[in-house]
Amino acid sequence: MAILLGVDTGGTYTDAVLLEDEERVLATAKALTTRHDLAVGIGQAIHAVLDKSGIDPAEIALASLSTTLATNALVEDQGGRVALIAIGFDPADLKRQGLEESLRGDPIFLIRGGHGHSGERLAELDVAALNHALDGIGQGISGFAVAGQFATRNPEHELAVRDLIIARTGKPVSCSHDLSARLNGPKRAMTAVLNARLIGMIDHLISAAEGLLVSMGIDAPLMVVRGDGALISSAMARLKPIETILSGPAASLVGARWLTGETDAMVSDIGGTTTDIAILRGGKPTIDAEGARVGGFRTMVEAVAMRTHGLGGDSEVHMVQRGLSAGLRLGPRRVLPVSLCAMDWPEMVHEVLDRQCASERVGEYDGRFIVPMKMRHSFADGSSEREQWLLEKLEDQAKPMNRIISSRMDLMTLERLVSRGRVMVSALTPSDASHVLGQQGGWDAAAARKALALFARQRTGGGVAQAANAEDMARMIVDQLVAQTTEALLISAFAEDGADWDEIAPETLARHVLTRQGLAGYRGLLALNTRLDLPVVGLGASAPNYYGAVGERLRARMILPDHAGVANALGAVVGQVSIRVAGSITCPSEGCYRVHFPDGPKDFTSEETAMSALENDLSERAMAGANEAGAGEVRLRIERDLRRSSIEGREVFVEALVRAIASGRPRIALG
Repeated sequence: MAILLGVDTGGTYTDAVLLEDEERVLATAKALTTRHDLAVGIGQAIHAVLDKSGIDPAEIALASLSTTLATNALVEDQGGRVALIAIGFDPADLKRQGLEESLRGDPIFLIRGGHGHSGERLAELDVAALNHALDGIGQGISGFAVAGQFATRNPEHELAVRDLIIARTGKPVSCSHDLSARLNGPKRAMTAVLNARLIGMIDHLISAAEGLLVSMGIDAPLMVVRGDGALISSAMARLKPIETILSGPAASLVGARWLTGETDAMVSDIGGTTTDIAILRGGKPTIDAEGARVGGFRTMVEAVAMRTHGLGGDSEVHMVQRGLSAGLRLGPRRVLPVSLCAMDWPEMVHEVLDRQCASERVGEYDGRFIVPMKMRHSFADGSSEREQWLLEKLEDQAKPMNRIISSRMDLMTLERLVSRGRVMVSALTPSDASHVLGQQGGWDAAAARKALALFARQRTGGGVAQAANAEDMARMIVDQLVAQTTEALLISAFAEDGADWDEIAPETLARHVLTRQGLAGYRGLLALNTRLDLPVVGLGASAPNYYGAVGERLRARMILPDHAGVANALGAVVGQVSIRVAGSITCPSEGCYRVHFPDGPKDFTSEETAMSALENDLSERAMAGANEAGAGEVRLRIERDLRRSSIEGREVFVEALVRAIASGRPRIALG
């Protein structure tokens, strides 16, 4: 009998599950995610699941971790300060990819050098310019991203820059060619930037998990779920944290398949921060051929084809003026629910809410608080004087926002601190509404009721209150969550269908009047019928509160399986280790077949010898990677994508992309 431990660290909850021989759930448990020190929440969840099951920690043969940490960081625009070293690019290349905007003021250095399409050197690397850039880099940079023009065809300059940066600074460096073998230098640069930004976060999480396992007497290998649902060793996840984006959602897909047995379904997983939607076809999730998209970022990371929406139980509630009336909008930012804030700061929260409720004046920041986060990550350094001033005003205590924010400049400073993970805003959320309606428990429902009453009295353009009381306001918020979830599922369905919609965007189609009337079963001279043609598997602890109504609106079969609230943790231990390694062959001249190896290109005189050399190299690296990632009984397969052209009646080799995939179940601890 093998006992497997799965852990998922989400934005709000950390889940743990114990599985016997991949067949039977022994116990599940939840604990609040403790962002200031992730080890606390992980430890509480593991202790709880061990206590429930009575299992001896020494019996655990495998531990696996999935996390929404990287996904949430990108959705909420968080992460460490990084510097990008771009080799051989011009400013226009970077603007086209939106790199300058995504860096949020972090430095970019354009260095002369780079290679051509066939791996030939276009210019010498400007080492003097690199040293000059490093001299002026300043404090607060947590890591570096390095991207060279056509580095996938020849990584020479990326490797030289990496070695120099490590020698000079000792900081972690993310090279673009290590993250993708595909062309499109600006997109690879973006991927390297995001990887560098996430290193501190993921390293902290893995260190916390590994330390806890040792302290609890669990002598088992630790795996981490990758964005395509496969498992990798914790050591590999530290080096390539970008591969863990969509880790939690990918694990939920694996968990959904295991829990329901459904082979064809839409899977919608609602967490505290995001709703993640993907499609199961033939029992397998599809992989996004263009690279994972999270929030506003398009990466070159292979991950499940999933749409991530900034919509969850802890999404911020906004009032939206619509002429004389008003409506609601949820997200995309996650905030700390007032009902949860009151658990840690009960006297202060209730005293402030009572005073605001008693006032006849409606304040701009009523029901809103600022909560300091005691971050241990390296990316928490480098705050400006204004940011330090605001942090000092908090005095390591949660404070009502109206006592801290008095100007537009203060508000901008607060936003920067939120993006760095130094503070959180506490405000009204769907979780608060669910507490008042009796759909959710465990936090301070009285504080939630007061926050809802404050929000309800905000005035519309017509001068009337949004809602009559806290209960009506709560129902409006839940209805809005149902509406936005329905819209998110429709957007995913239109996008994935692949039909010819006359180039109308999926978002437009989902909101189209004909779609709305079709879902309502309109009958007039026309009869309109619209419904989802696949069942929907609803996952997440709060899914039972909302997804029944979502299924009714979509006229779809809604599946809410047992253990849906810990599907991510289940998926973390039933997945496969899978390592993909890719390489390419080009033909710079007739009779010359150039193989682009990791240490530089090499020429061959025949296609067959070039292909054999590349496949041997890829196979060795894939098998070694699978072994390093913790796989046992590894299986190997080769995929070829050959491009040929017809010239004067004869077929000519143009290019080949070859991929080796090594996979197997994780090795478990014996005895």
